[in-house]
Formats: sequence, C-alpha cells, structure tokens
Amino acid sequence: MEHHEQNNPTVSPAAERLRHILGEDDSAPTPTIFTEMDTLQHEGGELEWKESARWVKFEEKVEEGGERWSKPHVSTLTLHSLFELRTCLQTGSILLDLEGYSLPQIVDEIVERQIADGLVSPDLREKISFVLLRKHRHQTKKPMHRSLADIGKSSNAATSKCTYHAQSRSMNDISDTPSTDQLKNKFMKKIPRDAEASNVLIGEVDFLDKPFVSFVRLAQATTLGGLTEVPVPTRFLFILLGPHGKSKSYNEIGRAIATLMVDDLFSDVAYKARDRDDLIAGVDEFLDEVIVLPPGEWDPKIRIEPPKKVPSSVLNLNELGQMNGSAGGAAGGEDEALPAQHEIGEELKFTGRFAGGLWLDFKRKIPWYCSDIYDGFHIQSISAVLFIYLGCITNAITFGGLLGDATDNYQGVMESFLGTALAGTVFCLFGGQPLIILSSTGPILIFEKLLYEFSKSNSIDYMELRLWIGLHSGLQCLLLVLSDASYIIKYMTRFTEEGFSSLISFIFISDAIKKMVGAFKYYPINRGFKPDYVTAYKCECLAPDQGESTFREKTKYLSKKECAKYAGTLVGNSCKYVPDLALMSFILFFGTYSMTVSLKKFKFSRYFPTKVRQKLISDFAIFMSIMSFVGLDMLIGLDTPKLIVPTEFKPTRPDRGWLVMPFGKNPWWWYLASAVPALLVTILIFMDQQISAVIVNRKENKLKKGCGYHLDLFWVGVLMAACSFLGLPWYVAATVISIAHIDSLKMESESSAPGEQPQFLGVREQRLTGILVFVMTGLSIFLAPVLQYIPMPVLYGVFLYMGVASLSGIQFWERIKLYLMPAKHQPDFSFLRHVPLRRVHLFTLVQIICLAVLWILKSTFLAIVFPVMILGLMVVRKLLDLMFSQHDLAWLDDILPDKDKKKKEDEKKSRKERRAAEPESDEEVRELTHTHTHTHTHTDVVSARQTFSYFY
Repeated sequence: MEHHEQNNPTVSPAAERLRHILGEDDSAPTPTIFTEMDTLQHEGGELEWKESARWVKFEEKVEEGGERWSKPHVSTLTLHSLFELRTCLQTGSILLDLEGYSLPQIVDEIVERQIADGLVSPDLREKISFVLLRKHRHQTKKPMHRSLADIGKSSNAATSKCTYHAQSRSMNDISDTPSTDQLKNKFMKKIPRDAEASNVLIGEVDFLDKPFVSFVRLAQATTLGGLTEVPVPTRFLFILLGPHGKSKSYNEIGRAIATLMVDDLFSDVAYKARDRDDLIAGVDEFLDEVIVLPPGEWDPKIRIEPPKKVPSSVLNLNELGQMNGSAGGAAGGEDEALPAQHEIGEELKFTGRFAGGLWLDFKRKIPWYCSDIYDGFHIQSISAVLFIYLGCITNAITFGGLLGDATDNYQGVMESFLGTALAGTVFCLFGGQPLIILSSTGPILIFEKLLYEFSKSNSIDYMELRLWIGLHSGLQCLLLVLSDASYIIKYMTRFTEEGFSSLISFIFISDAIKKMVGAFKYYPINRGFKPDYVTAYKCECLAPDQGESTFREKTKYLSKKECAKYAGTLVGNSCKYVPDLALMSFILFFGTYSMTVSLKKFKFSRYFPTKVRQKLISDFAIFMSIMSFVGLDMLIGLDTPKLIVPTEFKPTRPDRGWLVMPFGKNPWWWYLASAVPALLVTILIFMDQQISAVIVNRKENKLKKGCGYHLDLFWVGVLMAACSFLGLPWYVAATVISIAHIDSLKMESESSAPGEQPQFLGVREQRLTGILVFVMTGLSIFLAPVLQYIPMPVLYGVFLYMGVASLSGIQFWERIKLYLMPAKHQPDFSFLRHVPLRRVHLFTLVQIICLAVLWILKSTFLAIVFPVMILGLMVVRKLLDLMFSQHDLAWLDDILPDKDKKKKEDEKKSRKERRAAEPESDEEVRELTHTHTHTHTHTDVVSARQTFSYFY
C-alpha cells in the first residue's frame, strides 16, 4: 500500500516529500508564529531598522504617514516575488537548529556561514555585522524628534552616503533585554501565549554587489532584546540585504516569506525541515495552492477584508498534493468531497450488558463532577442565569395556568413552580447533561387534560390514577435505561432533529405572537375617540334608587370600584374607555425582542473595545433589554399586564395536600390497568427527552465532557415517580430553553489575531447555572414584590427571541429561505455546490410537509400521539433513501448508520480497483509526475503574464 502511495502519479514530488516530513512526528502542536518585517532606513547618515509590517494571521502595514497601523487584510503577493523567494532559498545560506543565545552571536554565525560558503568576501564581515546590529524602531514608538545636537551631528554627513565603520561588539545599538515599551505593549493580548516570533530583515546597502540571503531556525526560541515589537521569543530569522535599486523587489520578497511563515502548512514545514530541499518543497506546495488574479482586472492596491470564517489550510497528509492531480482524478472521486458524517459516539452504542450504558455514563461523568461546579464561577454565568430564570418562570406561570384550567386546579401555578424547582435542581445536580433544562411540554398538557376529563366522566379519582400512571411510566423508563434502548437514537439524523426543533421553535414564536394579538382583544384601541368632542365625554355612577339625593351627591366622587361596591351603575360614553394598553404592550414586546437581537449582534460592530462589546453588552443583552423596557413601563405608568407570582406556599386547590396516597380511592384493577396509558406517556417522555438531548449534544456545540443519554433518562424516570407522589407536573427536556441555555454559555477566543473573527471554542459546561436557575424559581414566591413590576409583554418578547434564536444554524431554515432568493443572490452554501437546486428544493418540500402534518396534529386532540409522529419522521427519512442518492443525502442530511457502513465497503472496493489500474513501473511514474509538474508551473507563469528575470 505504501509503495503505491509513494508512486502515485497524482501526487507531486514536493507533496510526497512533505508527507514524510510532516508524518514523522505530530505529537507536539506547532506554535503560532508572530512575524515582524523591519526595513533598513537611512536617517541623515545614520542607520536604523524600522518596523514596516506584521502578521499574526493577516497582514498589517504601517501606513505611509507612519502614525498608525492599517486594517488587517489578506496578503496579496505577486507570483514573481514567490519565485524570487524560492531562488533566495536555493542560493542563500540555510542554518537549521542553530544554537543561539544573543543577536550578536547569531549574526556572527550567519556571517561566518556566508563566508565559509563563499557567498561573501571576508572583508565585508564587519560591515554586514554593523548593519544587522543597528537599533530597531517599532511602531509603538512615535516618530523620533531629534535634538539640535543630533541634527548638527548628522548635517555634516547628510551630503555623503552612509559609511560603515568597523565597530567593536560593545558599540552595537540593539539592546539585549526587552524595553519597557515592549513589555507594556497591549498587542500581546492578540498573540497566543505559546507564540514564537519570526523576524524578517530587508534592506539596501552600497557595499554589496549581489544579495546577502540567510534563513535561520534557532534550536530553541530565544528572546533577542529589542529585535521584536513584543517580548516574544524569536525562532526564525530571514535576512535579505542587497545593492541599491531594487527596494520594491526586496520588500515583496520579505512580504512573501512573512506570509508563508504564518501559513499553517508552511510553518509546520519550517519547524520540521531537515535541509534546504524541505523548505523549497514547502514553497512549491504553497505555489500549488496559489490562485492567480489577472492583472488587468484587479487593482493590487485593494486590501481584501479578512473572511468571517477561515478554513484551516492544514491539509490531511493523505490529501497533500491532490490539487496537483489530474482533473479527471479530482472529478472521479465523488466520495472525497463528502462532508463529515453523522458520527455515533460510544454514548449510543449498544453494550449488550445489563445497565451497560448507564454504567458507562456514570463512569464518563464522575471525573468531571468537581469541574462541573467550579467551571460555573464566571461572570458569563450571571447573564445566563438571569436569562434562563426569566424564561423558566414565564414558562412555569404559562403552563401552570393552563394546567389549572385543564385539571380544575388540582395542578396550578404553585405546583408548577415547586415542580420546576424540584425536578430541575435534582436533574442539574445528578443528570448526565446538566445543560439540559427541564420543563412541562404541550403533549404532556394535552395528556393531563384528557386524563382529567376521563377520570371525571368515569368517577375515578384523578390524582390517584395519575400517581399510578407516573409510577408505571417511571418503571418503564428504568427498563429502557437498563436495556440500553437509547441506542435507537443513532438513527435520528439531521432530518428528524431539525423537524422536531423547528416545530418547537415555531410553537414558541406563534405562542408569543398569539398572546400579543390577544392583548388587542382585551385592551382594544380607541378608534372612535374624537379629540374635538372631549368635552362631551363623561361617566357617572347612578344610584340604584334615584330618590336618594344623598347618594346622588356622593356618586360624583366615587371611583369605578366604589360604584360597584354600592351597587351603582356606570352611565356615559367614556365609561368603557381604556388607555391604549395594547399599543404599549406591543412596544414593550417588540422593543424587548429587537433590542436583544441588536445587542447580541453588537459584538460584531466596530464600536468599543472587544471586551466591552462581547463581555458586557453581548453577554448581558437580554438582561439589559428587560431592564430597559421594565424601566420604560414604570416611566410611562400605564397599567400593563404584569407578572403574577404566588405569594403563599400552599396547594392551588384547598382540598388537596402535598402528598398523594396510592391506595383507597380507586378499584384495585386500576393500579394494573394504568400501565397502558403509562406506555404512551413513556414514549412521549423518551422521544421528547432524547431528541432534545441529541440536539444539545450536537458536535457543532463542541462539548468536551461527554453526555449521558441513559443517565438522563434514569433521572427523568425517577423524577416522574417523585412528582406523581407530590401531585406535581411531569417534566422533560425543553428543547428551545435548552438551546437558549447553551447559546448563553458559548465561549469565544479572547486572543484572536487582528482581523480574525473570535473563534468558537465550545460551551461553558457546568452545573451551577442550572442549579441556580431552579433554586431561584423555587424562591420566586419570596421575590413576588420585585417580580410584579415585570410586564408580561416583555417576557413574551423574550419568548419570541428564544424561538427565533433557536432557528439560527438550522440548515432546514436556511433552505426554506432559498425559495425566495434568485439563484445569483443565494449564499454560497456547501450543499449548493454539490447538489442540484431542484433536488435541494424537493428535499426541503418534504420537510415542510412533515412539519405541517406535525403542526396540525399538535393543534388538535391528536397531539397525544405526537411522539409516535416523531417516530414517523424516522420512517420518512428511511424512505428518502429511495428518492435521493447517498451523495445528495450526505450533503443535505446524514447518511444512516447502516448505509454509512455499506458506503465504506464500496469505497474500500473502489480503492482496490484504482490501485490495480495504477502504472506499474517506477520509470513510468516519474515520467508522468515530471510532465504534470512542468505543465502546472508553466500555466501559473503564463497566467501571471510576466517574464521572470531573477536578480542573481
């Protein structure tokens, strides 16, 4: 196999060489390289090195005025400069793993090597050393304002060229230790801690008749005093000194090597190169990836903005050089272009052992338990707690009120608050995935309503029957856990996940809008009010008996409530006047939503430092929006509907206690028969819980502490039984609030390179935020005096934001929007490059139809079979294998595990066939490789429309 790979004609010699270099030892990651380019400046007879550009990932130039840095931009290089750089590395001196401890010693080694190689004359030793040891002026310092003595000293030499004196080593200008300016440089925040420096020195001198070029890699990174703008140890040096007249060419070569040094692939090569040929192979591989822009259609002065998302340029070792392959080879390997597929971790593998999955979950989560607590001590956790707390109490009040109506107050707002606090706290303390937020759901509410109506019509005690259903369901959940039944979740692909999460998101959005529309019915807008007739509007309270003159006198001063108390009657055309509360409610609702969205996006704006935008404004966006519109409501003073929280710790219904007894009210056979409806509840709980867990545990969230599907279901079953005994609602994972919880805890890199967007690092995985949210929910009855000032429209706005925010990142939603876009304005999605648009629309249409069916079922009494319909989505996905090719499904969805296995077998078979068709003789391979490489290089040169005249 190795023999075939080495002789593969589609791989260039450079790529083959790099495979051996980079494949030897990948244990230690390559440090980030900070590159600084300094140019030699002549200041009135004196020499100094002046910083002209720098790179962390993108290029920043010192503007012509010399007062500021340019905006970070993508480096645009001439093809000529890359070829000249290649020539420099071929003919200059290369010192790899040089033992260096100071700049003077390193300069001595460089010059001695040049003399030993016969590249420079020995009598130039002192002059070259003198130039290389001049002081470095960095952009952190303001342009020098020399004293009169300095001007006088240099005026005599101003008319003559610079002279280079033989200097003793003690006369070198450069300092041995970093200066105060270097140590205090704020730019260090943009550079990772493990970074190392690459210094590029470019200059013109009059004592050389040909360029002096040296590339140095130190054995250990060493801090070389004032050489670098920031106190970062230097690992690489590139020096180019040459005769006058080619400053622009030298500058472009310097930019070329600086750009290569921050390229992920070339920096790996630079660290691991064994000789000159390895470095040249790195340049050749870089050239193979270069894209040429026609000079007549592009202005090189234009600075290309850094892309929002930069793909890693580190290629897989097996893919190196594939760009050099024939067009037929690239097109023929359809499978090579497929995206990363649905990977099933060990969490969902069937163990075949009793409680095997539960035991593995337990072993996986125990090592992280302590960090799950102390990782929560971060300022970001405060904003997450406030956000999720308000979402949870709003949810608890909404579902509590609906449960009270459905069950004649056997379960109400008080039970909803207590159940949310109990179930949520226990789950966050002991569950497998503490980022999941438990809540009541719509299907459970429908089941409770039907169960209460059935109990009432058949004279059965509702609370006792419900207790036995809960016990049976908890036992069934335990059986599912012990038998590793959660492994079937691996058959849920993106198709099922997105259908479910989109439905829940649309429910949140529609419920928020419905409640706002309802406000216009309760508080109608006064369309008939005419300001010109304001004097005619009045309202009086008439006494029940018109003969009572004393009462008639009092009625002039009675309020509306007092009039009703005395059994009076309100008469007049202004008695039904209501201030425009609906309009005010809409302002609070939409204002909260739009302000939250705006503040969340504020971290991408150009205003304020990054920490202010990200840590203060963006992280606390929801809290700031809520407080702003609560303040506005208090300022206006209108009687908008407010949040109503129970103030006493007692059951909603006076004739029930906090404990439900299991025996005594229903016939004995109901204790067994209740297992049948419990099976439906179990299916509902299982599907709701596990699909929400799959969405939370998506690989896109970069969770590092693992998950516990079996452990989660175990605690949900235990809590089902506990809540049944206490007469509290049943709880399961809430998709939208859980997604909002994750979104509020996302972490981004703080030391991103200039111009680079902060990188998503993962989620702050911990238990503390969830525990605090649910403890505060339980204590809300004591916070009622404060919470009563929060208008309900503000919380509806939070609900709307949760629904809309959870749609972001869902491919299904992006594909729906494609229906409204002309092809030329459609975003450059990867699936559009590989799947015909009509097939994309067809796949989306199937999902829309499935979503519509689920929505209709949800809106009727058939909502009780909702979990079965989720299983139906999995069946529909299986049938899609008959409508779409596996290639299309790989881009639009995920390939089912069985299909994925079959696909790998097919790929293995096709590789064997290709291997059999490869050229057999080494001579034939070399001939093909040489021909291809020559053709490719010639194409690059011609496309640049330049004739290369190397300066050697």
